[in-house]
Amino acid sequence: MDNTSLNGRAEGAAPEGEHANGLRAYAALGRYLSADGWFPQPVEDTYSYRMFYSGESGELRCYAIVRVDLEQFLFYAVAGVRVPEERRLAAAEFITRANYGMRIGNFEMDFRDGEVRYKSSLDFEGELLSDNLIRNAIYPAVRIMDEYLPGLMKVAFGGKSPEEA
Repeated sequence: MDNTSLNGRAEGAAPEGEHANGLRAYAALGRYLSADGWFPQPVEDTYSYRMFYSGESGELRCYAIVRVDLEQFLFYAVAGVRVPEERRLAAAEFITRANYGMRIGNFEMDFRDGEVRYKSSLDFEGELLSDNLIRNAIYPAVRIMDEYLPGLMKVAFGGKSPEEA
């Protein structure tokens, strides 16, 4: 995941008062991630953190992003492998089938490089970004990605059809 797709780019120091709620949210996110044992690594020049999650199906690279200007929180759980070009259409069908009925978040795939991620997000405009809101965005994302990762792998590398997986 390149930094330009994080959409949390910091354009220098914000003047006092500007984006105050978004900046408070970023600070709250860092405190929560540290206290919850995520070992967050700030991503340079962004209002985002990178961390890792070890699930039953594999290791996930994760990004927690605050759009301080829009007062939005986004969380991405990124699969550790990329779908080969010749399997991307089948993977897209698998993802579309998986997305149907999802209540919190959705799968996304970058057709340029085969990256697959699960996104959970919320708009906290005018509200404080609480520990409960953060937790309720993060944990469904990593659990769902971990649950569907074996099927994605069967489609991407095991020659299975989206329906079979």
